[in-house]
Amino acid sequence: MPGPSMFHPQRRARRGAALTLVFAGVLATGAAAGSWSAGGQDGRKTPEARAASRTAARPADRAVAGEERPGDGAGAPVDRSEVEAAAARAVEDGKSGTEAAAEVVGRSGDRWSAVYSAREYEGLERALNGTYIGVGVSARRAAGGRTEVDSVRPGSPADRGGLRPGDRLRSIDGTPVDGRPVTEVVALLRGDTNAWPGPGTPVRIGVERAGRSWERTLHRERLATESVTVERLAPGGAAGKAAVRIKVGSFTRGTGEQVRAAAAEALPGEGILLDLRGNSGGLVDEAVTAASAFLDGGLVATYDVQGRQRALEARAGGATPLPLVVLVDGGTMSAAELLAGALQDRGRAVLAGTRTFGKGSVQMPSRLADGSVAELTVGHYRTPAGRAVDGRGLAPDLQVLGDAEERARTVLSGLGGGS
Repeated sequence: MPGPSMFHPQRRARRGAALTLVFAGVLATGAAAGSWSAGGQDGRKTPEARAASRTAARPADRAVAGEERPGDGAGAPVDRSEVEAAAARAVEDGKSGTEAAAEVVGRSGDRWSAVYSAREYEGLERALNGTYIGVGVSARRAAGGRTEVDSVRPGSPADRGGLRPGDRLRSIDGTPVDGRPVTEVVALLRGDTNAWPGPGTPVRIGVERAGRSWERTLHRERLATESVTVERLAPGGAAGKAAVRIKVGSFTRGTGEQVRAAAAEALPGEGILLDLRGNSGGLVDEAVTAASAFLDGGLVATYDVQGRQRALEARAGGATPLPLVVLVDGGTMSAAELLAGALQDRGRAVLAGTRTFGKGSVQMPSRLADGSVAELTVGHYRTPAGRAVDGRGLAPDLQVLGDAEERARTVLSGLGGGS
């Protein structure tokens, strides 16, 4: 089976949420705002054969900061043998092994453990490969339990349908969404989780803007995630020096090398802003690879699996000497927290923004009798300094409630210039 993951896709009602040895968060994106299923898997390998560890990330349609925060309600550890036995008995009796396993997981109260049908799990795996099926929006929780559009992907069905950031989402296929967790809204946007709707399937969205309400039918499409975007920021004002802004939306396959390439393009005298805000995690290996862009080897994190300690280390020789500020917020989760915590503990970066989400548990996948997959919590990870993240998050070095990017650039101007 795959290694550790920090996934945190949408938590499904009564079924927890996590993905293979998840550390905490990879596709929270798809989870929250409208489309989780991704495309792009080659279809030649089973999840067991790929052994990818994850944390949490967010592909495109996703939830952003502002909904539930993990706390003490992690629940009791789920007995893997009990889950597997429940599924096997159900299959022998001609019943659903997936539902039987989900019932056992639900009784545990562990919000991060989950059971997925074979088809659902395949969709989650595809998302990690950088594509998904959705409408191209991310959503956020607003005041009074409302759900608003946080961003709209250019050229997506949502964009062509006239949706704009700030629009209030009132209903999905006739179901009111006020008061629902953003993750549930996303599940409705992408459709029946048991069917994993493909491209071309319709979804009717009720929208409100400036007191005017209307409905619009959109058709889902296969969209490629843009996990890394790079922008060169010119010097000016209090911000001081020029900077390269590297925005990482999620840690899907290839993200780590994209971060390394972007960091390598920064020029002497510039600073680097690594923007992990709203990043719900993803593949652990990708986060470690990204760390290698800023650390010359050494420890990134440790994690325990069933009582055995493991270490994750950056590769040597890839560190850039340029000053670094990492932007974080309540939507920074899982693998993103693993990366941010490593850079903070190693003294490589200043963290600016607000406290991170706090998803530091590790899930391990197990194939059940009917082909479904149970991802059950088996341990937790810690930063290089031994700090636990789960339920606590990371406190930034610089607490910023306003324009965090502007403040971060001011901090960059005061850090060493590198050579």
